[in-house]
Amino acid sequence: MTQTNTALQSARADAFGMPLDRIDVSDSELFQNNVHWPYFDRLRAEDPVHFCAESAFGPYWSITRWQDIMTVETNPKVFGSWPNIFIGDADDNMRLPSFIAADEPWHSRWRKPVMPAVGPDRLDELRSLIRSRVGDILDGLPRGETFNWVERVSTELTTQMLATLFDFPWEDRHLLTYWSDMTTAAPGVGAAVMPEDERRQILFECLEYFTRLWHERKAAEPALDFLSLMAHHDDTQELMEKPYRLLGNLLLLIVGGNDTTRNSISGGVVALNQNPDQYQMLRDDPAIIPSMVSEIIRWQTPLAHMRRTCTSDFELGGKMIRAGDKVVMWYISANRDDSKFDNPYTFDIARKNTRSHMSFGFGIHRCMGNHVAEMQLRILWEEIMKRFDRIDLVGEPVRIKSNFVMGFSDVPVQIPA
Repeated sequence: MTQTNTALQSARADAFGMPLDRIDVSDSELFQNNVHWPYFDRLRAEDPVHFCAESAFGPYWSITRWQDIMTVETNPKVFGSWPNIFIGDADDNMRLPSFIAADEPWHSRWRKPVMPAVGPDRLDELRSLIRSRVGDILDGLPRGETFNWVERVSTELTTQMLATLFDFPWEDRHLLTYWSDMTTAAPGVGAAVMPEDERRQILFECLEYFTRLWHERKAAEPALDFLSLMAHHDDTQELMEKPYRLLGNLLLLIVGGNDTTRNSISGGVVALNQNPDQYQMLRDDPAIIPSMVSEIIRWQTPLAHMRRTCTSDFELGGKMIRAGDKVVMWYISANRDDSKFDNPYTFDIARKNTRSHMSFGFGIHRCMGNHVAEMQLRILWEEIMKRFDRIDLVGEPVRIKSNFVMGFSDVPVQIPA
């Protein structure tokens, strides 16, 4: 590993010094402090299919190698998504079914109707719009003074895109990222920031807002935004009859359109500043941007894990996983697996196989908006390189507390005057 700070060295000593069966990688503070890496290094090396008997979220299996995660991802009948994709279980009053946390036939029944919103025809329409918005955002940034890249660029760009994908009232677009943050600020990922009843009330305000929009879209001509597609498709009519299902699918689409892109936009600035040789490579050859985008997404791994629940006994890596067991696929570990990626801790924007990253998942649950996310990142960096020789990181990035979302709340930067 290239990181040598004191906290990481201490974590490495701890990870390799404790009994193997005591390793619990669900602790959200490990990720907040960016010291989770050595624990996953040890698990991949010594116990890649690892059982943790005691944690804040109960017993669970950790799957840490790229190939083993592929085995889980490609066996959805054995490793089901119901009832939850978080490592922790939701409160009974907050079970919100969605297609990512559903198995067939519900998964396809709820997912397929909304896919045209991010399909190939829609991408062509969105490309010029994204470029125009990126230009406006970048041209409005201050020169020679410190500002928070997360707030001014990462959040603003993804919020605007979410508003477009939902055809959401522009003046209220900030609510989308607010609801996204409330969705992932959950006890089940070690990120509780408020009492659960208060969080529940906020999310039901989201439901009330979208219920009104649903009826408006239902009465209007069909369109290609997420909500109109649901309101006009036979398979998703039941969502309005069962509000928890409607809210669950809405929040999934909001989070899916927010966290991967927002945190990759932030992570890219951090990674390039921490690796000045790669930043210089980018300046020398901006044509490398498509490869760099994939490497940023691998490097950042915006969502650290996805959980499955075993539906029948299954042997993996010489271990017997029993029906009913929690199985956690650690994408963040797979993206540092040296059996898949040479020198995985090296940020290499020319990496040959970087598109093999696990950040979007694989199989039937692969992120359906991955092309929109990549397009936003690609256009952003094309426009950055037209305007700025560099964006300087001028302070320590502040990471959020979560074992699920690998995000930043503050990335302090300056653009030279």
